[in-house]
Amino acid sequence: MFGVSAVVMIAGVRGSYALAGAVTATGLAATAVTAPWVARLVDRRGQARAAVPAAVCAALGSLALVLCVRFGAPDWTLFAAYAATATTPNTGGMSRARWAHLLRGDPGALHTANSFEQAADELCFMLGPVLAAFLCGAFFPEAGTLAGAALLLTGVLAFAAQRGTEPPPRPRTTAAKAPLRAPGMPGRLAVCLALGAVFGSMEVVTVAFADAQGDRSAAGLALGLQAAGSCAAGLVFGALRPTGPARRRLPRCVAAMTVLMILPLLAAALTGSLPLLCGALLVAGTATAPTMVTAMTLVQQLTPEGRLNEGMTLAVTGLLGGIGCGSAAGGWAVEHVSPTAAYGTPVAAAALALLVSLAQAGEVRRSPRRRSGGRPGARAAAWTRCGSARR
Repeated sequence: MFGVSAVVMIAGVRGSYALAGAVTATGLAATAVTAPWVARLVDRRGQARAAVPAAVCAALGSLALVLCVRFGAPDWTLFAAYAATATTPNTGGMSRARWAHLLRGDPGALHTANSFEQAADELCFMLGPVLAAFLCGAFFPEAGTLAGAALLLTGVLAFAAQRGTEPPPRPRTTAAKAPLRAPGMPGRLAVCLALGAVFGSMEVVTVAFADAQGDRSAAGLALGLQAAGSCAAGLVFGALRPTGPARRRLPRCVAAMTVLMILPLLAAALTGSLPLLCGALLVAGTATAPTMVTAMTLVQQLTPEGRLNEGMTLAVTGLLGGIGCGSAAGGWAVEHVSPTAAYGTPVAAAALALLVSLAQAGEVRRSPRRRSGGRPGARAAAWTRCGSARR
């Protein structure tokens, strides 16, 4: 809800999609810096003790943004207020950390649980934009942000109350390597950054396209249908048993997303029809959940033991940073090109994610031979070490 509400609220009151995109990008950039620190506190002190104060601080930041917009404060105050929401706890990462704690040693069940989590996330993404657009349009521009802050507090309090499934806190140790320094993690975070740019640019461009067609409220429905396609795909994907390692599946999933992201561009450019755009977004969304489940599974495998929430939050932080960059790029394309042509922004971001994932896959394939120095015995030993790492 927060992204759509902020864009609708700021663009409606201040009359600038570029300002709205820049504000949301600033807030997400601040989250990219703050979220890993909050996640580290969650791992060390426990989810309930760290997440509740963080959610309260984020809700106060949302309230400050509403007051700044309502009373006509200078533009810079919008950036400061939205940046204050950066302490929002990563409840999705905490939930996945609980599943990993409960389902240790059962990768099949963990795959199903992660797919369910992604489907639940997509359900929120499906209902959130619709609810945000409805509240902002039916009542007043700040209604969506206020409702989102109330739901955030309610959800985090309800989540923190479930103490029976909470993983035990892990005090600071020098044995566990920082997740960011784990082999292969930076490349996977780069993929998450590019994927986030897909989502952020699609959000801003869709709101602007619907506004240009004279029906801003339809943006929530269009984005909700995209999430509905992802939710359905996530449930189907969870019922299947994937073959092969996640590092090999990820480029295929990203390639499917890149191809399907062309559909909204074609629908907007060739027809200009909102109903056809909604249908294209529904189909395009089916690639989101399999891609995200595979990416998160790979991050879980790469994260050192005892720092899983921090590792998952780094992935989500990469997504949020990408959403911020995508929002800014989408807002710029809308104002300097056109809302229709701006649909090329998510296509370009998906193509970038594909190139990075292919580069990572190629690096993994080449690395055992480089370490072995080309000798047969050394190659066998290298493959044995890789197999042990995967296990």
